[in-house]
Amino acid sequence: MSDKTGLRKSQSRQALEIYRRLKDEYPNTRIALDFRTPFEILVATILSAQCTDKRVNQITPALFRRFRTPDEMAEADIDEIENMIKSAGMYRTKARNLKNAAAQLRDRFGSKVPEDLESLQSLPGVGRKTANVILNNAFGIPSGIAVDTHVKRLSARLGLTSNKDPLKIEADLKQLLPKDAWIEISLMLIRHGRTICTARKPKCQACILLDICEYGKSQV
Repeated sequence: MSDKTGLRKSQSRQALEIYRRLKDEYPNTRIALDFRTPFEILVATILSAQCTDKRVNQITPALFRRFRTPDEMAEADIDEIENMIKSAGMYRTKARNLKNAAAQLRDRFGSKVPEDLESLQSLPGVGRKTANVILNNAFGIPSGIAVDTHVKRLSARLGLTSNKDPLKIEADLKQLLPKDAWIEISLMLIRHGRTICTARKPKCQACILLDICEYGKSQV
């Protein structure tokens, strides 16, 4: 067996143990963004770029009351959308993306959010991570693993990847974990990253993964 194969098997065992422990620690973990429909999570994820989920959740109740369907948002005045989302940051770009994405949903997809990566990524403001978030959480489709800053940081600290690029990190994690774990692992790593394995001052002493985390051992 080559060193590379042995390393991959070791990483796979590590990933499965991490998944098991996080699942015990964070049962029934869900996305932090509030939504009721696929269209609402599409809007929320577009707004969440460089913006906290808490802020997005403060903006969306009024936005969702005003624009219940893609058709209503597509026909809206861009100034109205801008004014409603101004506190999300980059509001002009986001308003343009929301209006144009809504128009494409109306014109190309029968006013429905598509259920495949390629179609979703063709919409303005939707990259691979956003598309995975939508498919994972709106439709329960394990299209991939959504890699945000928390998933990126924890995957490196836990020795699951040496890559920096989100696409390569996602590919590494997909090789290490079974498909039925892809949705949950992203949500659980995000939860753990927000509560314990924070960027600046990780709470390594309180971490359930400390004994299998070389980074954590070096911090205590």
